[in-house]
Amino acid sequence: PGLAAARRGRSVLPAALVRRGGLVDGRWVETPAAFPVLDPASGQELARVSDCGAAEARSAVQAAHEACAAWSRLPAKEKSVRLRRWYELMIENKEELARIITAENGKPLKEAQGEILYSASFLEWFAEEARRVYGDVIPAATKDRRILVLKQPVGVAAIITPWNFPSAMITRKVGAALAAGCTVVVKPAEDTPLSALALGELANQAGIPAGVYNVIPCSRQQAPAVGEILCTDPLVAKISFTGSTATGKILLKHAAGTVKRVSMELGGHAPFIVFDSANVDRAVAGALASKYRNSGQTCVCTNRFLVQKGIHDKFVEKFAKAIESELHVGNGFDAKTTQGPLINEKAVEKVERHISDAVSQGASIVTGGKRHRLGKNFFEPTLLSNVTAKMLCTQEETFGPLAPVIKFETEAEAVAIANATNVGLAGYFYSQDPAQIWRVAEQLEVGMVGVNEGIISSVESPFGGVKESGLGREGSKYGIDEYLEIKYVCFGGL
Repeated sequence: PGLAAARRGRSVLPAALVRRGGLVDGRWVETPAAFPVLDPASGQELARVSDCGAAEARSAVQAAHEACAAWSRLPAKEKSVRLRRWYELMIENKEELARIITAENGKPLKEAQGEILYSASFLEWFAEEARRVYGDVIPAATKDRRILVLKQPVGVAAIITPWNFPSAMITRKVGAALAAGCTVVVKPAEDTPLSALALGELANQAGIPAGVYNVIPCSRQQAPAVGEILCTDPLVAKISFTGSTATGKILLKHAAGTVKRVSMELGGHAPFIVFDSANVDRAVAGALASKYRNSGQTCVCTNRFLVQKGIHDKFVEKFAKAIESELHVGNGFDAKTTQGPLINEKAVEKVERHISDAVSQGASIVTGGKRHRLGKNFFEPTLLSNVTAKMLCTQEETFGPLAPVIKFETEAEAVAIANATNVGLAGYFYSQDPAQIWRVAEQLEVGMVGVNEGIISSVESPFGGVKESGLGREGSKYGIDEYLEIKYVCFGGL
């Protein structure tokens, strides 16, 4: 059945939205070299996409720079109408866009459909925010002056996105950038370029002018050169990157040379704390959603479970039962699948390494623990108990379907373990004690906290982290500020 579903995946790629060239200045650009996009469920080739390099990257930056003058001067309502039309086209094509995600990313079709609705919502949100870029009039200290504050677009923004949300990570950035009056060059992840190109096709149909949305797909081999140009070209004013902390640091170094504005949404290491006062059933449901969405391949999914000793055994038992009864591994196009494949072999090897390290130090496998019988990139949803803070899986982000549980005694101990890391994106905890909720929510060193909630992302909420999890916020009313400069105008001689 896995192979049949894989063939189905290839055959359901919607021809009307599959593009194989880069998008530069409103035109599809083919390059002599192409790279394969693989189905992570079967390893089969889905398509070959143009392997853009330094020349295409420079052309895209130039096109974005030239388009920026007209786009930034367009009345806010006009920008809003174009973004709204792009949103409407995404909704009209939501099934086709979801099939592209499942084919190239592997996530279950239901999750891919959810991603497309989430992705489109950023275009809708920022279409509305485009008309709310307000300035200020500040009272002056003298009678003959007026102090004005204007907000203006920063200019060309380079957008570098990951494979785990190949559509939403683009619109969350691009929606804000275009609403502010910026133009963009998108470099999608080499594993999942088809979603970015499909968005380009719909942008063209929506009347987004040529050069405003450009896409430069490239292979792993070309990525460093393309990334360096996007981060060093003086015509680029801003970089927005979602991906690993290690890559983010490289891009920050490149950006320093021309002092570019930078937004970074980097790695997480989310703690999920279950206190004795928690409602265990709700905590288990939240744990299942937080940990195993996209097979554990999200930057906000739980990486460490900390469970208080009074409730520990009951939680582990119920969590294991939920994993075994509610999670189904399979091809993303199979209706009953909740767990698709991991993105590639390297991802599977990391999960295996974390499990073997933990077991060698005394951890117990409660359920799962090995590659799934389907083979390829499929892995069993895994639960470990008797885990300590010395184990690799509690020190590094696994990015896979592995749930390690640490037992703790006091609130102070749990907060100390949760905060003993150099990153801080999301954190979760379950408690029914109002005083404890306030204390822990304020003490957790993360950018986002879920209290009695395992899924917290929404278009209205500011998404981002502290420490080495990044800089800036995406989504919400704050998201557009990342693409605006504040200009002070002193109006004298009055």
